[in-house]
Amino acid sequence: MRAMPSRHPHAAAGAPYTRVKQHLKDGLAGGRWPAGALMPSEAELVAEFGVSRMTVSRALRELQAEGLVQRTQGVGTFAAPLHRVSSTLTLHDLHDEIVARGHVHTAVVHLQRPEAAPAALAAQLGVVPGSPVFHTLIVHHENGQPLQCEDRYVNPAAAPGYGQADFTQVTPTQYLFQHTALWRAQYTVEAARPTAQEAGLLGVPEDAPCLVLVRRTFSREAPITIARLVHPGTRYALHGEFQP
Repeated sequence: MRAMPSRHPHAAAGAPYTRVKQHLKDGLAGGRWPAGALMPSEAELVAEFGVSRMTVSRALRELQAEGLVQRTQGVGTFAAPLHRVSSTLTLHDLHDEIVARGHVHTAVVHLQRPEAAPAALAAQLGVVPGSPVFHTLIVHHENGQPLQCEDRYVNPAAAPGYGQADFTQVTPTQYLFQHTALWRAQYTVEAARPTAQEAGLLGVPEDAPCLVLVRRTFSREAPITIARLVHPGTRYALHGEFQP
């Protein structure tokens, strides 16, 4: 009788980084690592899951962006204090949300180019006024229906290859997770009307209520990106969950 091939204990379905991430989230939720506790190192997770260091790094970056862990270079990853976790809004990549619903995500790139940064934008991105920054304008669709208008500016020093990426195949959020060292994020959420351009791209009236998120992310050295994400109110709802 031929022996069956051995199976890694964590070889479940799904992208490798999501398995690592879910394992750590389950441990945090179950109290395996209380607030402030040192969590497994990247090297330990690489060995345990049989994946690359880049895969583990992405899982940890996403947990950090969600406020679930704190990372200190040269020291390690620590479970975040519960007061920080419970007050954190988790923003997932739209592609992952759509695919998780069993639907099809497509993206239409309306603009992708370098532009000279005016003073206000330059201050937001930590660059010299007039210096070039990357600008993308992308509409994300769910099963063919416009769901999000993403207007994004990126600091070229943080992601030099952003201007050449194919955003019909990878979302800007996915690209930046893979190519930058995300440290922290700021966001605002409000109900607002779209601009005339946004209304046209989303196929809604100009007075239609929309959910508007403005998010800015940072590495330890500098701002990475600022994005305005506009969703038709009738097609999108923001949900959150916390389990101590």
